[in-house]
Amino acid sequence: MTCLDNATKEQLASLCKEKEIPVLWEEPMKHYTSFQIGGPASAVCIPKNREQLSCLLSFLRKMQINHWFVGNGSNLLISDEGLKGVVILLDSDFDEEILISNTILEAPAGKKLSSVCAAACRAELTGLEFAWGIPGSVGGAVYMNAGAYGGEMKDRLIWVEYLDLDGNIQRVPAEKLNLSYRHSCFMEQEYQGVCIIRAAFSLEKGEQAAIQAEMDRIIGQRKEKQPLDLPSAGSTFKRPQGAYAAQLIDQCGLRGFTVGGAQVSTKHTGFVVNIGGATCQDVLELARQVKECVKEKTGFELEMEVRLLP
Repeated sequence: MTCLDNATKEQLASLCKEKEIPVLWEEPMKHYTSFQIGGPASAVCIPKNREQLSCLLSFLRKMQINHWFVGNGSNLLISDEGLKGVVILLDSDFDEEILISNTILEAPAGKKLSSVCAAACRAELTGLEFAWGIPGSVGGAVYMNAGAYGGEMKDRLIWVEYLDLDGNIQRVPAEKLNLSYRHSCFMEQEYQGVCIIRAAFSLEKGEQAAIQAEMDRIIGQRKEKQPLDLPSAGSTFKRPQGAYAAQLIDQCGLRGFTVGGAQVSTKHTGFVVNIGGATCQDVLELARQVKECVKEKTGFELEMEVRLLP
């Protein structure tokens, strides 16, 4: 893969104009991540439908241009130098809707989980309450098998549709997605470069009042325990087998530990927060020191849950 030179940039601009694909040049990625960290991408393209997405991907692959998919940006840490290539932003404006048939809910990758959970509640469907408050999109949640409060995407997924490297739409049943703790097949080499576009979930009939009450309970716990008032990427470290990352970090006396503008949250030590002007390097250095300290004092090795680009 290559960077975006001036000649290729002109060709990309021409394609986006012809296909009416919105494009932003040298766009700071801090505007597209919940961490509010990240240097400029050479271009941010925002396809609004499958045809635009397919044409854009075909061009980028033919020209061998570096490209990345970004949804709600809630589990991303992007380099201070930015991304020398094209970011494909799949957001809630992508022209596909949430569809509900009986107890099956289908949602496009760019839809926020909050919108999907709210739609399920309105339809009196239970099973996705655990995802209420997870600050991500459907595509990102499937990609990392997101979960909280005893539930995970894999508990409800039926199938996922993605655009393969040849531009064809593939539908894969959940049992073939290799879903495990914060992992799916889309993280594996075989699936590198494919684009998740839609997912279906199996739910059950329930009472709207009870569903809403459970969602209210969960969001109440989030507000009480998590530093939602500061930019972060959610849980920074994966849960090590046999322990909890936050407890280990707290045991090591790292609550409030700070590097530059990055800080181990004083409210929930499983979160690294941006207390103002944090850089990618601040976060990485803080994480390195936290992992080193936890390893030395407890023997546990912490692994980053946050995805680093590039």
